[in-house]
Amino acid sequence: MTARSAWHKQAHYWLILIIALCSILSACSNGTDSVSPSSTAASPVARSTGTAYTFGIIYPMTHPFYETITRTAEKVAAEKNVRLIVKAPGESNLEQQIRMMETMIRQQVDGIAIDPIDASALAPIIDKAVNSGIPVICFESDSPGSKRLSYIGANNMQSGEKMGETLDKLLDGSGMVIVETGTRRTLSMDQRLEGMLTYLNNKTKIQVLEVRYNEGSESRALQDLEEMIDAHPHFDAFVGLDFVSGSASILVWKAKGLARYALTFGLTPEIQEAIVNGQLTSVLSQHEEEWGNLIVARLLDAAEGRQVTRFDDTGFEEVSGNRL
Repeated sequence: MTARSAWHKQAHYWLILIIALCSILSACSNGTDSVSPSSTAASPVARSTGTAYTFGIIYPMTHPFYETITRTAEKVAAEKNVRLIVKAPGESNLEQQIRMMETMIRQQVDGIAIDPIDASALAPIIDKAVNSGIPVICFESDSPGSKRLSYIGANNMQSGEKMGETLDKLLDGSGMVIVETGTRRTLSMDQRLEGMLTYLNNKTKIQVLEVRYNEGSESRALQDLEEMIDAHPHFDAFVGLDFVSGSASILVWKAKGLARYALTFGLTPEIQEAIVNGQLTSVLSQHEEEWGNLIVARLLDAAEGRQVTRFDDTGFEEVSGNRL
């Protein structure tokens, strides 16, 4: 091989090497950088839709009670260029809530708001989300043992005490009451019941004849209520500590034409109509219409690195026929 041929061969080798290096560098510069879940940049889910952020909302069950919250949240989200992913089990189901949380963690959403069915059981998955950089807030029912950033709702212990005070006034300090509540182990339900019983035991002679749990099932709530009425025909008042129990009582009062006091939680259009029509005596509103706005606002605070309010106390208000 001549010196000239050897030089041409070596030059050709270096030209190929330079072209290959340029291709590698060009690919690196044009690639998409990975985004940490804790970054204020939009997550992969959000980027695919062109929105600023994607937030998840997980309810304990599907029910018209939560539709008002969703409508408010969606209105605020649209104004803020936020995408919402709203999920709920058909009926109260802890395992499904956990799977929904796992899915949102894998999607790398920018924040999650959850109404936890079981505060203790959901704490590890809430912590998993937070540890992966996804802020989590609770609403209606809290999970104080978790790493959640904030709680939105009323003080449920005080709400229960208020229900006891309302019963005290209606029954003049004495009488017999039957009670239906929601899912066992849900902190808000436990606190409402504890607050009401503490008030009644300490300040009245009112006797609670029976307490049952519907576990988020409307059919079970109906069956429980009918069985309690048959077992305690001389009861003076019924208390539904959740909206499922309240809805069941409307049907039973219509069917039986009962002239007994009936009280519940959660102001929905159905509940308002029942108060006007006399199937319900009063309802304790926790200003649920504010929750959707606060959910989006707090998740935005967290996503954009602002300080998050630890407790948004929406308070409570008794609503009866003369106040509608």
